[in-house]
Amino acid sequence: MSKQDKDQNKPESQQEEAAEEVAQEPEQTQTPEEAAQAAIREQEDKYLRLLAEYDNYRKRSQKERENAWTSAKAETAKEFLPVYDNLERALKQETADEAYAKGVQMIMTQLKTVLEKLGIQEIPAQGETFDPNVHNAVMHVDDEEVGENTVVEVFQTGFKLGDKVIRHAMVKVAN
Repeated sequence: MSKQDKDQNKPESQQEEAAEEVAQEPEQTQTPEEAAQAAIREQEDKYLRLLAEYDNYRKRSQKERENAWTSAKAETAKEFLPVYDNLERALKQETADEAYAKGVQMIMTQLKTVLEKLGIQEIPAQGETFDPNVHNAVMHVDDEEVGENTVVEVFQTGFKLGDKVIRHAMVKVAN
């Protein structure tokens, strides 16, 4: 069976589609200059894509390094927070030994200074409006003198590094 016989056996719509495909095919003849220009454009496109890919890689790896550094600082500071809590409790205890109290206060001041140098800040809580993003409400109290959703007592100080919360402040909230 010849090609013409096969084409004649096809429905007319398929024959028309085949004729359109043949008509739409561009001529394959290019001059050497056009071929060279096309190859140059193709290589230039590859180069630009590679350059953009490298730039994205560089930015992503720098961001990952910064995040790793921030996470390491936050995790290290988190390990020192129990020491901070114990010093805070020691300062609240009354003692007859004034030198002892002054020594504990000096240690607390030094720890706060170190945390500040690392960029770690205390989360303001006492008298502030309750914010579930930085506060952890463990108790509620009905108090008409204080506004609604106001922190009335801080049980444990919260800390953050930039926008990242290291530890939520444990608070009592007025309803």
